[in-house]
Amino acid sequence: MVFNSTLLITGIAIGFLIWLSIISVLLIRMISHYNRLSKGVTKQSLLEVLESMLNSLQDMKSRSVALEKVTRELQADGALHVQRIGIVRFNPFADTGGAQSFSIALLDGKNSGIVMTSLYARAGNRWYIKEIIAGKGKDLALSKEEESAIDNAKHIGGIS
Repeated sequence: MVFNSTLLITGIAIGFLIWLSIISVLLIRMISHYNRLSKGVTKQSLLEVLESMLNSLQDMKSRSVALEKVTRELQADGALHVQRIGIVRFNPFADTGGAQSFSIALLDGKNSGIVMTSLYARAGNRWYIKEIIAGKGKDLALSKEEESAIDNAKHIGGIS
């Protein structure tokens, strides 16, 4: 029995050494292959190139997070700027020719802003400005032309 168990252990040890030799040869071939791939491109080894790439990736991830934050801030800020313009021309008086009077609505992303109305008459020109909050007049009633200018601005969604 001693002879058989010693022979068995020796066989397993030899098999294990052969297996380690094969894996070592494959590993050395693979490393040399990857080093040949990066040879001539750079003086760095493959490991150094991969480390550099990982560092660059981490840097890009942190930059991406920072850019997303800035983009969100710009979008929030941009909602407060004039984004929509609506214009309506009309003739308020029967004795004047042409539609020389107009209402213009200047709205932000939340449909707030101002509506300006210019009434043209032979005796002169008058201007009226009213504040708009969420698409509705604040404190003052709106004329049908002013409401139409606001609706045009809301539905167009841009400069017309």
